[in-house]
Amino acid sequence: MLGRVLIIAGSDSGGGAGIQADIKTVTVLGGYAATAVTAITVQNTRGVSAAYPVSPDVIVAQARAVLDDIGADVIKTGMLSGAEVVERIARLLDEAALPAVIDPVMVAKGGARLMADDAVAPMLSLLVSRAALLTPNAPEAEALTGLVVETTDDLRRAGEALLRAGAGAVLMKGGHIAGARVVDVLMTPYGETTLEGERIETAHTHGTGCTLASACATGLAQGLSVEAAAARAWDYVHRAMLQAPGLGQGHGPLDHGWPLRGKV
Repeated sequence: MLGRVLIIAGSDSGGGAGIQADIKTVTVLGGYAATAVTAITVQNTRGVSAAYPVSPDVIVAQARAVLDDIGADVIKTGMLSGAEVVERIARLLDEAALPAVIDPVMVAKGGARLMADDAVAPMLSLLVSRAALLTPNAPEAEALTGLVVETTDDLRRAGEALLRAGAGAVLMKGGHIAGARVVDVLMTPYGETTLEGERIETAHTHGTGCTLASACATGLAQGLSVEAAAARAWDYVHRAMLQAPGLGQGHGPLDHGWPLRGKV
């Protein structure tokens, strides 16, 4: 049940999001994490102060080195900074012929843009259709579909549009939707599953999206159905938020290691 996940994403020097959060998540859930770094970001809980993209050639070389030796069961993508990177990753996914969890990371928690404007269109045209699971939040869903996403029903409409665009399944994240409860909607061509709970009033939410997508990828790599993988991932992130260690002066990280210390 190990499950190998190749993570193609950016580095977060603060350790709360990006590849650092991905590695922690995959490892704690019993999988094996390998990486291809797409960018080096200079950030902490107060925000991103700089980002240095890695050459597309180097990104692809990292990924191929892993695939040629260790292999992978699932590929998970996060921060892809520009159109050329998106195009190269689409070709890599075709070569690898593996399920992909695509997290369309566009903006950091503190508001810094992590994806260039020219990458949004190829993300929709090239990666959405290659996603076994797509995990957009409301602003990302708006950017990809052009639809207004302000309610849970709006999330569903955007999710339907993304399914029509070719995604195998979409986990529409409702954290940006106002309300006392957070409602995420997992949608497939065969139906939907709602994942919801009381909103946790906390500033310590940095890396929730990266963590959720990586937890889903781990479940799929371990042979779980998309529904079972999403449910386990949702519970893992919820408990990680409840046990956040309170680090930093801004948007603090989750407690990715909570299963090692017992459940809340």
